Order: sequence, then C-alpha cells, then structure tokens
Amino acid sequence: MSAASICRNLRQRVAHAIPSKRLPHSSLISTSAAAFSTLPQKDQEEIGRSTWSKLLLFIPGAITFGLGTWQIFRRQDKIKLLDYRQSRLAIEPLKGNEIVASTSSTDSLEFRKVQCKGVFDEKKSIYVGPRSRSISGVTENGYYVITPLIPVPGDPESVQSPILVNRGWVPRSWRDKALDSLEDEPPMSSTPTSTQESSTTSWRHLWSAKRKGLEEHVPSVIPVEVIGVIRGSEKPSNFVPSNDPNAAQWFYVDVPALARACGLPERTLYIEEINEHINPRSPYPIQKDHNMLIRTSRMPQDHLNYVFTWYTLSAAVTFMAIQRLKPRKSRR
Repeated sequence: MSAASICRNLRQRVAHAIPSKRLPHSSLISTSAAAFSTLPQKDQEEIGRSTWSKLLLFIPGAITFGLGTWQIFRRQDKIKLLDYRQSRLAIEPLKGNEIVASTSSTDSLEFRKVQCKGVFDEKKSIYVGPRSRSISGVTENGYYVITPLIPVPGDPESVQSPILVNRGWVPRSWRDKALDSLEDEPPMSSTPTSTQESSTTSWRHLWSAKRKGLEEHVPSVIPVEVIGVIRGSEKPSNFVPSNDPNAAQWFYVDVPALARACGLPERTLYIEEINEHINPRSPYPIQKDHNMLIRTSRMPQDHLNYVFTWYTLSAAVTFMAIQRLKPRKSRR
C-alpha cells in the first residue's frame, strides 16, 4: 500500500509540473513587460487628476480672499474722498458774482461753497427723480427741484449769469401742485426764441430780452441769497433709465442737458443749496446738510463690513477644502 500511494503522488506532481514547463519563455517576458509598462502611466494620470482636483478646491478661497483685499483698498480710497470733500467745504464761501462758469473752473471748484444772490425763475423749474427720503421713520418718494437763479437787474452783488440751483427735496404732491399752478397761469408775452439754441450768442440775445422784461417789473422782483456747493453731473448706474427732456422725465442730474432745457448754455454753473440747520417741519424744499452732502452710496464702514464678510467666507471654504483632503490622506 505504501508503494502504490507513493507512485500516485509522484504521478500527480509530474502532471502539475508539466504544464508550467511547456509555457514558452518569450510569452512570460512579454506579459510581465506589458504589465510593467501600463501601471506607471495610470499612476501618472491619477496623480495629475488628483493634483488639479486639489487646486480647484482652493480656488474659491483665493477668489474671496482677493475680493476682501480689494475692499480694503476701496475703503482707503473712500476715506481719502471724504477727507477731500470735508476740507473743501471748510473753506470760506466764494462770491457768486466773481465766478465765471467754464468747464475748467467748474471741475476745479467742485465741492466749494458759494454764496449767490439772484431771483428764482420758478416757471423753468425741473424735477429730477423719483428720490426717496425717510421722514420720521416713513419713506416717501419725491423729487429734487432744480431752478435757474437769474441776475437781479442793477445789482452788482448778484450773479452775473444764470446758474442752476438744486433747491432740495420735495414730495410728489408738492411737485404736482406746482406743475398744475404753472399750467393754469396765462402765458407771458415775450420775444419768441428757440429753446434748442445752445450757443452763447443766442443765450445773450435771450437774456437781454428777458432782462428788459424784468426791469419793467422791478417792484415784483424779490432777490434771494443762496448758499450752496458747486457740483457736477451725476453718474447713473445701468439700472437708471435715460432722461427724456421732451417728456419732462428726468431721472438723474445731467447739467448740460438741464441747462439746454432751461434755455441756458451747457457750461452753466450747477450748485446744491445747503442748510446746516434742517427742520423737518419747515416748508419744502428740504435742503441737504453738511453730513448728507459728503455721504456716498458706500461709506467706509460698509467697505469694512464687506472685508469681514469676504475674509470669513474665504476662511470657511478653505477650511472645507482641507477637510475634504484629509480622508484621502488617511486612506493612503
């Protein structure tokens, strides 16, 4: 029995050993070489993909960090702008009769106080808006009323040429009442002129004719003194509609267009009337005070809040990216 079992074991071992010996040596080499050549390429692709995926996780944090840094520079620029305006407003007011309106002088004198004397031409008032205003906690829509201030005949202290004055804010009802009263008045006889003429020569001809009419009614002329700040045209956002002078629709202050609508030269001086002691109970229009004049749509504190928001968001998304990468490292 032992000899037979030994023979069976030998036959089984020989049967298992014969197939391995019959495999060609070249096929073994080619198979191992192919496996060796394919494995590194897959590893390289996986490494490249993982590297880009890691970088993409940190892009939101980098963007939000850049936005926060940009808000810091914006805040510094806004502080310089407010300091510039405050320093200009602290200078003694100029005399309106000494200012000659021109493009260069208007740009260099912006945010300078000016004291003017003249007569308001109420019939040429233009309403710009709507503009909202909060009064006693209630928000109400209204308009800015802009009226030409014309010289007083025979008074050397008055303005030498008409200027545009933003007299302040008025409610919608006040504007409607003023417009209705103007429509009910009979038209005044005057020398026919074209409102489309914007040259200096045509304006002088128009003003000389109007001055003669004022001299004939000197007792009815009531001069006023206005203290205002020299300003320029507004820069509307993309959401503000365009002005339509033909339909008397004014959504933002465009000084040359307003001047043309009033029959004045495009280089007419434009000022905003100010009042340091505003009383909410006072009659309209309500002028701006010193603080309202230097305010902007975004104050330095607003930019500081934006800085905190963007930096907090950057830290949050960066932390989430790091947490996302931790499980992959632990598996390796």
